[in-house]
Amino acid sequence: MHRLLFALDPEAAHELALKALALWSGRGPLLEVPGRLLRVEDPRLRVEALGLTFPNPLGLAAGMDKDARALGAWWALGFGFAEVGTLTPRPQEGNPRPRLFRLPEDGALINRMGFNNRGAAEAARRLAAFRSRGLPFPVGVNLGKNRETPLERAAEDYLEALRLLEPYGDYFVLNVSSPNTPGLRTLQEGPFLDELLSRLRPATAKPLLLKVAPDLSLGALDQVAALALKHRLEGLVAVNTTLSREGLTSPWAREAGGLSGRPLRGRALEVLRHLAQVPGLTLVSVGGVETPEDAWERLKAGASLLQVYTGFVYGGPLFPRRLLLGLLSRMEAEGVRALRELQAVRA
Repeated sequence: MHRLLFALDPEAAHELALKALALWSGRGPLLEVPGRLLRVEDPRLRVEALGLTFPNPLGLAAGMDKDARALGAWWALGFGFAEVGTLTPRPQEGNPRPRLFRLPEDGALINRMGFNNRGAAEAARRLAAFRSRGLPFPVGVNLGKNRETPLERAAEDYLEALRLLEPYGDYFVLNVSSPNTPGLRTLQEGPFLDELLSRLRPATAKPLLLKVAPDLSLGALDQVAALALKHRLEGLVAVNTTLSREGLTSPWAREAGGLSGRPLRGRALEVLRHLAQVPGLTLVSVGGVETPEDAWERLKAGASLLQVYTGFVYGGPLFPRRLLLGLLSRMEAEGVRALRELQAVRA
């Protein structure tokens, strides 16, 4: 089935897979029985972060399940958590198609989706239904602004989406770094970000994080981290997609949009190591995580949690199980009895 999907247009394949997973997600015992076989349940993988308990550090990144349609399936496939969104207060169609491209030669994707989603209110209803099932599965919610909202009113959009979704998310991420909404990345700049965080932080007692772009200079990253600490954010998600096309070989490399996957590995690790020098922030590392070695390297470099998108697209439904079993093998080889030992060293 996974290989058959690659014969389809990328967005059509994504939608077909998501529909199937959403159907499976609501099937009770038909979900939970295979979930017991697919999930790697091992206390050595447990992570305490953001005031929450994660059964393992591997999460599904935002963008895969924007509208919270298949949360039960992500649990059953073995993820330790999932992040839904990006969600805007009002539904929007996003950018014209085609807007998603596979670059298999590079282990990458390019997307220019443009925050296509059905809006925060509909996602809130789905999240409420998922919560009623009682699965021990943390869910993050990634928030953005609608395309037509001017930058000077961006905080109002984030606040409205947060108001609708706040009862249902375990943590929230402010997406100010997507390259596919015109002007959005301006919100990462000092004055804009300072104002945005001053309004968003008092609006929730739940963990609040910021997603940053890989294309920022190290100095700009320092400024973002300083503002995150000033406004008592709990952490950073590093990194979003990149505008760089360095080293690509695919014929699709010239398409506009954000690049994700293997080409981002080196920069994502560089950003993580830089931010890990800043005490007091929980770091979620995303970008080019494909193998147990990648996961181990990120955790050793300072990440408390990991997220994947492109690696899962290419790796298929058994990807989480393979990665987590490989991570356990690496921990055994390194004499690490539990991931909390890595956290204790960093503390």
